[in-house]
Amino acid sequence: MTEQRTALVTGATGGLGAAVAARLSELGHRVVVAGRDTDAAAAIAKELAERTGATTDWVGLDVTDPASVDAARDAVGAVDILVNSAGVLVDAGHDAATVPLELVEQTLAVNTLGAWRVSQAFLPGMLERRWGRIVNISSGTASFTHGIFGAAPAYSLSKVTLNALTVLLAESTKDAGVLVNAVNPGRVRTRMQPTAQRLPAEAAEGIVWAATLPDDGPSGKFLRGDREVMGW
Repeated sequence: MTEQRTALVTGATGGLGAAVAARLSELGHRVVVAGRDTDAAAAIAKELAERTGATTDWVGLDVTDPASVDAARDAVGAVDILVNSAGVLVDAGHDAATVPLELVEQTLAVNTLGAWRVSQAFLPGMLERRWGRIVNISSGTASFTHGIFGAAPAYSLSKVTLNALTVLLAESTKDAGVLVNAVNPGRVRTRMQPTAQRLPAEAAEGIVWAATLPDDGPSGKFLRGDREVMGW
């Protein structure tokens, strides 16, 4: 039987985050649905609890607001699994030479600094208990190996820096029982990519795998949704 852990999923009020929360709940973990829309978070938590029978909670969380993150940490308590799924794509169709820098700032604030802020909030408890899993939702657009996607430069840059953060956090938690990885879920049918073929529930499987790795699992790696290691 899988040992029950407490998992907090940011950006869990829809799309991929909601699918990850659902899968973790189905596996019997206590799941905290986190998002800015508190009504949606509460509704999803209630539905999951009724459907899976697992303990499911919710918390309001704006990853760009330090006070919101601190309040969520105080309200939730100890977290074993953190999935940084909150993200935005607001610069599609722009290029690096002309993209408005306010869009770049907005994107980095959520996709990179938001994940960093939430990780810093919950890492001390993981280190104290010597067990933790952090999964950062990245993107194939951020891979130097495959070619950085230029038609959404702020988004691509935010995921490149998120990958770098993954490596740095993994190094700082080495041999401490905490594994930190980035996952490229592929093109997933969400509000960001409504025409994508891959469904959130399918993409969630690889993320949940990374979130529940055994103690000898990889850390500081860029994983594909099919669990294979990608080139940075």
